[in-house]
Amino acid sequence: MTTFKKKPHIILTSHPEQMPKLKFPIHWGNSDPHQRGPIIATFTDKSARNVIGAHSGSYSVYRALSIASGKFPLAHRADLSYTEYTTRIGPYPSWFDAKKIVSLDPWGANVTEYFDREINQGYDIYPTIAITQGCLSIPEIAQAIEHHRLSIDGQIVLSSQEVRVTKVAIEPVWYLPGIAERLETSEAKLRKALFEETGGMFPELVTRPDLKVLLPPIGGTTAYILGNPHHLAKPEIELTCRVHDECNGSDVFGADICTCRPYLIHAFEAAIQTAQNRGVGLIVYFRKEGRALGEVTKFLVYNARKKQSGGDKANHYFYRTECVAGVTDARFQELMPDVLHWFGITQIDHLISMSDMKYRAICESGIAVKERVIIPEHLIPSDAHVEIQAKKSAGYFSGDSNSR
Repeated sequence: MTTFKKKPHIILTSHPEQMPKLKFPIHWGNSDPHQRGPIIATFTDKSARNVIGAHSGSYSVYRALSIASGKFPLAHRADLSYTEYTTRIGPYPSWFDAKKIVSLDPWGANVTEYFDREINQGYDIYPTIAITQGCLSIPEIAQAIEHHRLSIDGQIVLSSQEVRVTKVAIEPVWYLPGIAERLETSEAKLRKALFEETGGMFPELVTRPDLKVLLPPIGGTTAYILGNPHHLAKPEIELTCRVHDECNGSDVFGADICTCRPYLIHAFEAAIQTAQNRGVGLIVYFRKEGRALGEVTKFLVYNARKKQSGGDKANHYFYRTECVAGVTDARFQELMPDVLHWFGITQIDHLISMSDMKYRAICESGIAVKERVIIPEHLIPSDAHVEIQAKKSAGYFSGDSNSR
């Protein structure tokens, strides 16, 4: 009789008795930043790391190339002198609600203030949010001034026809239990999917359940504020807002197959008008190219739409995307309202959007929307009418009574 030896049990670091004790455990949603704990993702002191992943999202890969080539000093620590925010944001009550904000670090802009004690002790804590001020030069805005739709006021629109804005750059910081709850799944399933679909890029997802925060290798978010940033949190002050998902071809290069840049510019113009009328405007720009499917996928879909029998038709618009990508949209707008809550927003007077997905996500997060504004017909490029027809046919925009 053959005797089989029992294979030894492989003990993973996910076993509680083998996990190192965290120097800085994170208590998400705590109103005291020290009790909440800093986000420590740097590698100068690996024993202090309390998150999965690395700072700067996808740019961390370029840093790795610099290190591999010998051009980046491994012992470098950022000198954050003079980098402080130009405008203080918050804190707001939404910062202390573990359900309101799960995809960014509310305390990420003020680490030199909130975590000065830990930084002085030698811990390498890096900001995940930066706030600055600047001016934008947009040709269509100059045209709006020339056609007297906008005026030069010296505060929002300058004599140079540039637009003064407050700019906020935000890196994604994901609190995994909160992300899972938003997506109506379990944390275990979320961790497994993230681990498997990134080719095992982050083994800590399945070996370190004590690490509850992930810095995903994806693009971040930029917000452009027209007017006083502090007015965003005041519902009595009129707010015009657009949440825009990246479209490099249209936004930057003016491709005419979609309405992305025209809608974005229309939102900027409306936001400027509101700011000049003692209100405040907000444009939030998410890097989710091609409905978060990527630009390669988007171009493949373009080809399929144009080459199919009968040409580009509205009834095949989403079908061709599904054929290539398996899904029509991977953006999952459930995470999008977090940035609005970070600004303390409780009401939007004019939401410049046709998307029911965005509208529902914002409303279900507890933010009231008084009016939705669709793109004016004359701004739709000739080749983009298929997109609009397809979205309307698919119920993309409900066209309820609170819209124009």
